Amino acid sequence: MSNSTQQGMMSEINVTPLVDVMLVLLVVFIVTAPLLTPQSLKVTLPKTTAVAASDPIKLLPALLTVDAHGQIELDDKALSDSQLADVLKQRAVDPQFQMKIEADKAVPYGRVAEFMAIAQHAGVTNLSFVTIRQ
Repeated sequence: MSNSTQQGMMSEINVTPLVDVMLVLLVVFIVTAPLLTPQSLKVTLPKTTAVAASDPIKLLPALLTVDAHGQIELDDKALSDSQLADVLKQRAVDPQFQMKIEADKAVPYGRVAEFMAIAQHAGVTNLSFVTIRQ
């Protein structure tokens, strides 16, 4: 028998280079993950004040409709922003009052956030959004 047949073929795989490559990829993902947060996307979010959430109770809803041009109606009555604030202050006295916002998808997010801020400053603690299920 020859010398090469006595030694046989080496059939083991060396995993050290594979582990090295995987560790390098892990380090790359760890370093780049914080860069993918929304704060790094240069998005200017509207500023509003926070209101503490209340316990769920039986609510009396009012529907605020916002058309594509930003015009508003509360329960089918056209209002300005200041009129909306006055009406909401009067109605928010009732702890069961809830406002639902039905905004056209063309309305900018900042405009909807303004209505949310008006409602929060008026004392509305129960606020929801009406959408269509796809």
